[in-house]
Amino acid sequence: MPVIRASDPDFRVCRIDLDTLIEIQLHAEEHGWATRWTSVDALRSQVKEGNIFLQSMMREERGGAVHAYRCLLLFSAREEGHAGGVATIDVDPARYTTLERIDRDPDVREAMVRMFALAAGGISMISKK
Repeated sequence: MPVIRASDPDFRVCRIDLDTLIEIQLHAEEHGWATRWTSVDALRSQVKEGNIFLQSMMREERGGAVHAYRCLLLFSAREEGHAGGVATIDVDPARYTTLERIDRDPDVREAMVRMFALAAGGISMISKK
């Protein structure tokens, strides 16, 4: 699976809502894709309503065409004691192109890439010295 860089034409950062994420999940379930939640109920138990941010990370290619985009999700968590979470999900290319982009400005793109890198690496509250 080739990695998508911020300079690639198919790189994007999008803002989606819970309903859109559920639609993406259902499509992934229908196609038997491994990178998804086990069920919509499992997704709902972990992801809180509100803004969810999605960043493309990799593209799965088959026969010279993109079969799916593997994306990182950054979301508010429903569980007590957890502010938010980072997970991956595969997105159909046709659906991927319809998602609301928020990364058209180069400065915003750079900031979002950094935010996702920090989140995926594990952010924790730190007491100032």
